[in-house]
Amino acid sequence: MDTDLRALFGRTLQDTIALHERAQQSPLPVLEAAAAIIDAFQRGGTLLLFGNGGSASDAQHVAAEFVGRFQRERAAMAALALTTDTSVLTSIGNDYAFDRIFARQIEALGRTGDVALGISTSGASLNVVAALEAARALGLQTIALTGRDGGAVGRAAAIHVNVPSASTARVQEVHRTLLHMICDIVERSIAG
Repeated sequence: MDTDLRALFGRTLQDTIALHERAQQSPLPVLEAAAAIIDAFQRGGTLLLFGNGGSASDAQHVAAEFVGRFQRERAAMAALALTTDTSVLTSIGNDYAFDRIFARQIEALGRTGDVALGISTSGASLNVVAALEAARALGLQTIALTGRDGGAVGRAAAIHVNVPSASTARVQEVHRTLLHMICDIVERSIAG
């Protein structure tokens, strides 16, 4: 194998391990996020998830873990990714603006007692900020999962889980681990 490729392989793993270790130093926001979701589910609420690109995929992945199951057999939990209905997304984007694609859905579907979880590796996604602001105005609990310094997305949420890196790929890797951790905590708490 090419020496440069071996070095890239090693550097990539070292970078993601280091960022996971850094995330390990700040467990409180993750535990707060899990507690908010547990509270919502126990009260009959819904988890509404959203983000762009890879973060949209993460939103869909987490919704599937809650509606289906993560690691335990248990009752289905109400989670919905606002990234999946192309007719809704394109009509809102066309009739209003791309910045409103998630906020408009929050306005239609969100209820007091629900949780809105916005994901943004840059912390600068305007449509995620708008959705979190709409959620707060409607009385939803708000969670942001961000990268970099969290930016406007982090400031728009009551609970901010930040992965402080400028590398989108590394942030996404840690996001996936933290989201799985949240799924595990919620499922253990509710399913026993």
